[in-house]
Amino acid sequence: MSQSEQTENPEQQTLHSEHAQSGVLVNPNAVCNVCKRLYRDPKILPCLHTFCSDCIAQLEPFSVSSRSVENPEGDAAERQEQAAVTVTVLCPDCDSEVDLPPSGPAGLSTDHLALDEVFLEILVADGPLGCDLCGEGGAESRCEVCCVNLCEFCCQAHRRQKRTASHSVQSLQDLKSHGALCRPVLCCLHPGQELRLFCQPCDLPVCLECAATLHRDHRCCPTQNVIDRHGDSIRELVTVRLRPRMERLKDSLQKVEVSQEALQERVDATANKVRVFARAYASAVEAHCLSLLHRLEEIRVQRRNQLHLQKAQLQQALLDVGGSVEFAERLLSCGSDAEILSAKGVTLRRLTSLAESSFDPPPASVAPDDYSGISFMSREPAGEVEGYPVVGVINTKTVDLSKCTIEGEGLQRGTEGEQGLFTLVCRDSAGEQLARGGEHVLVSIVHKEKKHCTLESTVVDNSDGSYGVSYTPEETGAYSVWVCVKAQHVKGSPFPLNVKRKFRRHVGTFHCCSFCSSGGSKEALCGCAGTMPGGFKGCGHGHKGHPGKPHWSCCSSTVERSECLPQSVMAAVSPRGHLRTVEL
Repeated sequence: MSQSEQTENPEQQTLHSEHAQSGVLVNPNAVCNVCKRLYRDPKILPCLHTFCSDCIAQLEPFSVSSRSVENPEGDAAERQEQAAVTVTVLCPDCDSEVDLPPSGPAGLSTDHLALDEVFLEILVADGPLGCDLCGEGGAESRCEVCCVNLCEFCCQAHRRQKRTASHSVQSLQDLKSHGALCRPVLCCLHPGQELRLFCQPCDLPVCLECAATLHRDHRCCPTQNVIDRHGDSIRELVTVRLRPRMERLKDSLQKVEVSQEALQERVDATANKVRVFARAYASAVEAHCLSLLHRLEEIRVQRRNQLHLQKAQLQQALLDVGGSVEFAERLLSCGSDAEILSAKGVTLRRLTSLAESSFDPPPASVAPDDYSGISFMSREPAGEVEGYPVVGVINTKTVDLSKCTIEGEGLQRGTEGEQGLFTLVCRDSAGEQLARGGEHVLVSIVHKEKKHCTLESTVVDNSDGSYGVSYTPEETGAYSVWVCVKAQHVKGSPFPLNVKRKFRRHVGTFHCCSFCSSGGSKEALCGCAGTMPGGFKGCGHGHKGHPGKPHWSCCSSTVERSECLPQSVMAAVSPRGHLRTVEL
C-alpha cells in the first residue's frame, strides 16, 4: 500500500466532503487549523504544531537564505558544493519562525497521532462505511496492518491469503467502543512493511527491508529495545524541566490575569471617583459663577445708585448756580443803580454761599472710565465652594494716586556705589492696598545739577499691589525721583534724593607718634606734617608739626571715630600724601 493510500482513502475523502458541507467537526485533534478540515498528510513543524502538507506549502515565506553544502554520498564529480536554499515561514498557531527542510514540507516528520485521530473520526462518523477492497458490501472489520476497511467476504479472503494471513483484523464495532486506534507505522519506501527497527547511526526508525539494504552496515535494533532510552529522554525533559516551568508559567499567567482584573477594577473605581469629582467640582464652579454674577449685579446696582445720587446733586447744584448767575447777570444788565444796590445784599450772600459750597465732586467721580477698574481676576484664589477650592474674583478697586504710599529709606537717602531700595504701595480711594498688580509704574531718577546724569532703576511687580524699586548711584549729589502710575505722578512726586559718598575707613594706625608706634624706626612715616631731628622721617612728641594728641597715621585726623579724609585733603595737609606708620 502506498503512502497516499495510507494517508487518505476513499472513506476519508468522503468524510472530508461531508464535514466540509456540514461545518461540524467532532474531534479538534483531527482538524487542521489552516484549512479547517481533516488532516491530509499531516506534518509536524519544528515548533511541534501540525498542519496539512499542502497547507504548509501555501504559507508565505518569511525569509529565504542560501548556504553552501557538500554532497558526501555522490562520486567525485557530484561532491561539489551546492547552494541549499532555506525557507523560513511563520507558524499559523504560535507565529514562530520555523525553517523548512530543503525538500520542502515533504521532508518534515509525519504526525501519525494526527492520522490516528483522523481514522478514529472516520470510524465514529455517522453512516455506514463501504469496503475499501470490493467497494460493494458494508465494512465490518479493519486490517490494522493494511489500514483498510473490509466487508465480511473480503475479510475472509484477506485471512486466506498467505501475505496477509498474519495481519491483525479487528471488528469496527470493537474499535468504535474502545474509542482509540492503534495503527502500525508503515515504511514510505516499502509499502506494507512496518517500522519495527531503529537505526542508531541514522537515528531513524526503519523497516526490515531498509535495514537489509540501505542500512545494512548500520547498527539496527528492535524498536522495543531502544524505546525506553529515547522515551526516557523525552519524559525527563517533560517531567523534570518543562512541567515545572509550565506550572510556573501558569502561576505567573494567573497572577498577571489577577493583576489585570485588579488593574481594571482600580481604574474603574478611580474613573468613578473622577466622574463624581468632576460633577461635584463643576457644580461648585457653577455655584461660584452664579455668586460672581450676583456680586457683579450688586456692584452695578450700588454704583448705579451712586451715579443717580451724584446726578441729582449735580443737577440741583447746576440749577442753583445757573439760576443765581442768571439773576445776577440780569440784575447787572437791566437793573438801575438803586435796584442793584437794593438787591446787592441778598445777591452777594447767595453767590458767596454758592461759591463756597462744599459740594464740588472731583472730576474722577463722574469720569466715564471711573468704573474701568471693575474687572475679573481669573487666577485670584477665591476660597472654597462646597469644599472645593475655586479661583476668580470680581475686583472693584482702582488705584488712587493721592492715596499711594512709598516706603523705604532708599527714597530719601542713598550711598555711592551701594544699592538703594524703596517700595511703592498702590492703594484705592479708601486707602486699602490693592490685591493685584499690573499697573504701569514708571520711575525716573535724575541728577538735579547734571541733567544728563540719570540712574537706571528696576521696578518689580510683586502682584499684590506693591512694586519694589532698586537703583545703584555712581555719583554723589542731589537727585529728583519721579514716581508715576498710569503716566501720572503719585502724591509727593518728584521726591528729593541725596546720594552721599561711601564712608571711607581708616587704613592706618591711630597712634600718638610714629616714633612710639614703630618702636623707634627712622623710616616710619605719618600722615601728619610732624618730623623729628636726627634723621627720623616721622613725627614725635613735642616736635614740629606734631598735632599734640593721638591721630590717624593715614590722614592725621585726631578724631578716632571719623571718616578717612580723601586723598586730595590728605595731600593738602601733608605734601607727602597718604603715609602709614609701621605697626608693631
